[in-house]
Amino acid sequence: MHSPVEFANVLAGITDPVLMRKFIREILTPKEIDDLALRWQLVKELYKGDTQRTIAARHHISLCKITRGSKILKKKNSVTRSILDNVMRNEEEKKI
Repeated sequence: MHSPVEFANVLAGITDPVLMRKFIREILTPKEIDDLALRWQLVKELYKGDTQRTIAARHHISLCKITRGSKILKKKNSVTRSILDNVMRNEEEKKI
């Protein structure tokens, strides 16, 4: 039986970015990595205010792929939005 909870705990326990990248490259295929990276990019662009149509045209993908991310960001207690708040705040602080 597979356990998403166990897997999430393993990921949460990896604090070294280099080790995390190596782990991801070992357990995921290049296609899976690309899919995850694209999903993250889409939610970042939505978070920044880009329209779904603009994002779809930019990445040559259907609106269906983007709709999921849009719905997630609209949820009241979205973990993804909270994480993006922190990521974007850190990016802004690095620019200063």
